[in-house]
Amino acid sequence: MASTAVQEVAMPRLSDSMEEGTVLGWRKQVGEEVAVGEELVEIETDKANMGYESDVAGTLLEIVVGEGETAPVGAVIARIGDSDAVLPAVEAAGPVAAGDPPLPPGRVKASPLARRVATELGLDLGALNGSGPGGRIVKKDVEAARRAPAAAPTPVVASGAPETAKGSVEVVEPTRLQQVVARRMSESKATAPHFYLTSEVEMTAAVAARARIKEISAEGDAVPSFNDMVVKACAIALRRFPRANGSYKDGRFELHSRVNVGIAVAAEDALVVPTVFDADKKGLREIAAESRSLAAKVRDGQITPPELSGGTFTVSNLGMFGVRSFAAIVNVPQAGILAVGEIADRPVVKDGQVVPGKVMEMTLSCDHRILYGADGAEFLAEVRRLLEEPVALAL
Repeated sequence: MASTAVQEVAMPRLSDSMEEGTVLGWRKQVGEEVAVGEELVEIETDKANMGYESDVAGTLLEIVVGEGETAPVGAVIARIGDSDAVLPAVEAAGPVAAGDPPLPPGRVKASPLARRVATELGLDLGALNGSGPGGRIVKKDVEAARRAPAAAPTPVVASGAPETAKGSVEVVEPTRLQQVVARRMSESKATAPHFYLTSEVEMTAAVAARARIKEISAEGDAVPSFNDMVVKACAIALRRFPRANGSYKDGRFELHSRVNVGIAVAAEDALVVPTVFDADKKGLREIAAESRSLAAKVRDGQITPPELSGGTFTVSNLGMFGVRSFAAIVNVPQAGILAVGEIADRPVVKDGQVVPGKVMEMTLSCDHRILYGADGAEFLAEVRRLLEEPVALAL
């Protein structure tokens, strides 16, 4: 039996939607001392790569989940305790099931994930070398063996001929974050009945207002972007239309008391959505400063779990890439997401006259289970009204 001084480190839940995490790297090795608050391990979650700080002190006695391996939230990934503590004598592959013969002394040490992958690929674990703690075979060892050239003769291909009609193929394994994004987007489109509402916004007054704000701003002041104006307009409208700020979950409507607007930020080969909390209660400058800080943290890999949680609505803007309009996928269980396009010079009609104007298209994607056509249309009209009369954003 293990010493009572041994404490288990579980895979932490680092985001509200995280179900499992992948260990990217251990900051400590077995036998090293760990202090409370010291970074212990880097974990890839469904939203970002994050460092996890130890909440216990002691000696790192055992690493259960090796680098490159995935474990569900709550699973033991390491053990910390007194340097002389006795660990459980459990085979790395798990306890023997009832009725199975005893483990032979020469049984290969391998993680459960490595065993499963090896079985799927038809590889013999006994022929592999383990790079994990204590020589244990981990997933990356199995994948390396799969990629190793086979001993069998290679078929001869005619000189200069492509391997396929498409040419040579490079297979790229998606990151954990990319896998989760793919899964969540597929689930959203499969389970949430989407419909879309598109509106044009005459942004001439907003462009003039931003130019004036820039003029009177002191050096170092945060100047709101047009996206910050959209976030603020959405926040005000969300307060007035609670269903747009709600969620459809387990067959019920959940109406949230706080208005927390997520802003989609392009990270390296992925999409991350940090949250501007209580955006309806914040001024444009505050939203601008916070949005820039969050975007910088995402790109630097410094974003924290609380900053990625709690969103009640999302804004996605591709206008900076010259995109005129697009329809985004709802970030379930949220009721909707607003897709924002570029601001372009186009003719508009004012007082019966055609004059130059600044026009922006925006498309609201709605989950029809909670946000119906008329509800979505009224919400979108309110966002448009606020942007066309930008003084309302300061009230």
